[in-house]
Amino acid sequence: MTRLSVEMLAADAPEPITSAGHAQLGIAVLAGIAVIVLLITKFKLHAFLSLTIGTLALGAFAGAPLDKAIVSFTTGLGTTVAGVGVLIALGAILGKMLADSGGADQIVDTILAKATPRTMPWAMVLIASVIGLPLFFEVGVVLMIPVVLMVAKRGNYSLMRIGIPALAGLSVMHGLVPPHPGPLIAIDAVKANLGLTLALGVLIAIPTVIIAGPLFSKVAARWVDVPAPDRMIPQRASEELERRPSFGATLATILLPVVLMLSKALVDIVIDDPENTGQRVFDVVGSPLIALLAAVLVGIFTLLRPAGFAKDRVSQLVDKGLAPIAGILLIVGAGGGFKQTLIDSGVGQMVLEISKDWSIPALLLAWLIAVAIRLATGSATVATVSAAGLVAPLAADMSTAHTALLVLAIGSGSLFFSHVNDAGFWLVKEYFGLDVGQTLKTWSIMETIISVVGGGLVLLLSLII
Repeated sequence: MTRLSVEMLAADAPEPITSAGHAQLGIAVLAGIAVIVLLITKFKLHAFLSLTIGTLALGAFAGAPLDKAIVSFTTGLGTTVAGVGVLIALGAILGKMLADSGGADQIVDTILAKATPRTMPWAMVLIASVIGLPLFFEVGVVLMIPVVLMVAKRGNYSLMRIGIPALAGLSVMHGLVPPHPGPLIAIDAVKANLGLTLALGVLIAIPTVIIAGPLFSKVAARWVDVPAPDRMIPQRASEELERRPSFGATLATILLPVVLMLSKALVDIVIDDPENTGQRVFDVVGSPLIALLAAVLVGIFTLLRPAGFAKDRVSQLVDKGLAPIAGILLIVGAGGGFKQTLIDSGVGQMVLEISKDWSIPALLLAWLIAVAIRLATGSATVATVSAAGLVAPLAADMSTAHTALLVLAIGSGSLFFSHVNDAGFWLVKEYFGLDVGQTLKTWSIMETIISVVGGGLVLLLSLII
């Protein structure tokens, strides 16, 4: 059954840009990653240039024609910027609106007043988990970053003590809990029960996020003790505002995209008819682009107007909000280009072919395949889709509960050790002002903890239910 699944995936996969064998392709992956890390750490070359050169090195070592490697890189860069870049831009504008209107101060002051130093990491993981439930990871990051940075700065907290719990909350929701796209793809592939998968996903997510968030943040803060980077903190206007928006209005503006996306997910589950007019309406208003755009437009009236902003100041605010993110967009885009070149070279297919003869339990097999593809391609989505397709035939003989656990095993594996071939790695690195080594010791280890703990809990539950 496993071999059949591999053959089906191979038939659907596009023709690789290189005919390299498994050994050569494996060496090419390691060489490409090594070039990127060496250029950044040893030669202090900008990450965008390093990723570009590393991609060309990957293609050269894999024996891919240079023109095809360039097409893969530019395609991946364009797709990533088109998908994530607009969201980062809208998030930056919203963050600037929150800062200049005094709305972010209102949120931060309220959190600082209610939470103690002991409870602050727990407050951040709870907020991030709620916000991250319906959101793509990147959207959750751009919504949470201004609050995380300002809480760390204003409360004089270690950035890792505040940031790691927030990132853990977003990441766990992304990998384990429907209605995120990854779990939904796996649910559809293995024909799992959505409600049961959701229930078991939440059950596994709670201890996982506690361990990877508040608890690991203590260790991460000792390993990497850095302050919030001033250049990424939305700066207030020079003059003091006599008025600022209320806590309720500010919170409602931040949560608006969350509500819109969650509504879309629920409508998709309840109606499940692409031709239904109501579902099509929610598919539009609940898309990340429209949801964040709506929050920006609403913010003009809920944040800027109460703070006394005139119309001409809105355009100036947008310009100032977009200026700091140019470098981030290029770096994240280049990370997507490197990832696409890996995929087009056939790295994911190589992992599938190597794994087809592994004789181990289905749940562990699903986790290991997702881990291998995640490490090789940097894409949690590619890892989820590929692993789900590979082990789907094995679900035919499973109970309903074990089929749901199969989905969660795939989701856990897809989060393992994010590194330089993952656009999310560069997103976190740049927003938090870290170097590559610091990002590996914090973000990458946190992702690995989520993957290992989640996978372990899946295997434990399989022995009980």
